[in-house]
Amino acid sequence: MKVERGQRYLTRRSVDYPPLLAAIHDPPKRLYLRGEGPVEMLSRPAVTIVGTRSCSPYGAQVARRLGRELAAAGATVVSGLARGIDAEAHRGALEAGGPTVAVLGCGIDRDYPRAHAALAGRVAEVGLLVSEYEPGIEPAPWRFPARNRIIAGLAGVTIIVEARARSGALITADFALEDGREVFAVPGEITSALSRGTNELLRLGAAPLIEAGDVLALLGLEEAPTPRGARLSEQARQVRELLADHSASVDELIERSGLAADVVAAALVELELAGEAVCAEGVYRTQGANSKW
Repeated sequence: MKVERGQRYLTRRSVDYPPLLAAIHDPPKRLYLRGEGPVEMLSRPAVTIVGTRSCSPYGAQVARRLGRELAAAGATVVSGLARGIDAEAHRGALEAGGPTVAVLGCGIDRDYPRAHAALAGRVAEVGLLVSEYEPGIEPAPWRFPARNRIIAGLAGVTIIVEARARSGALITADFALEDGREVFAVPGEITSALSRGTNELLRLGAAPLIEAGDVLALLGLEEAPTPRGARLSEQARQVRELLADHSASVDELIERSGLAADVVAAALVELELAGEAVCAEGVYRTQGANSKW
């Protein structure tokens, strides 16, 4: 690693230049670094998680959970700090206290989008923000497809959570495939435009992602044990089991459980506080270790 005018960077000749990145067709000549994470983080087993910026609540939940579970198992979570899927993947990794790397399409001293300045700061506290562009370089539309080759190149596995038919995430998938890396796609509803790209990847032969363990096995990592429901009330456990089978609204849970409305409401609050359930647009889903997506 070299330091120039206070800026840390790696060159292709650096001994700690990431070997997977060095193996791609066009590795960056320089890789500028910002953050407290060790440089070795870039060479550890890593998983790229990307997807659309305007994701669904389901896509956000899956990305965050993947980030959390993969980071908890020791994998470095790589993404692009963009809105939607990227941001949720970083947040999940941060929740697990695990390593995460954000690849920028601008200089490392530019937080883009600006709405993610706080998130970038959190990533820098435990991980790294990296870019091939010198500090001071502003974001530009053409820089982002170029940075996607780095997002794919840093990881042995790439996961596309949600993607429209012409999503930039599909460019990342193309780079990963060209580099001979594994590509997974999260199955989505066939009627949803947000899943058009991922479902097309599946049709073309990408592996369907069922659980984080599928990816960890490829990396030689084991899932981190997650205690589940140790202090939940009987009613909360009952509601959680219903949600494990299918997401549902409050009215549906009342009907399916046979419990009183106030009991179901209290159980849902308990599950949310315990991190076992999440609500989006009036629909509850589980997000525990053994729940179904």
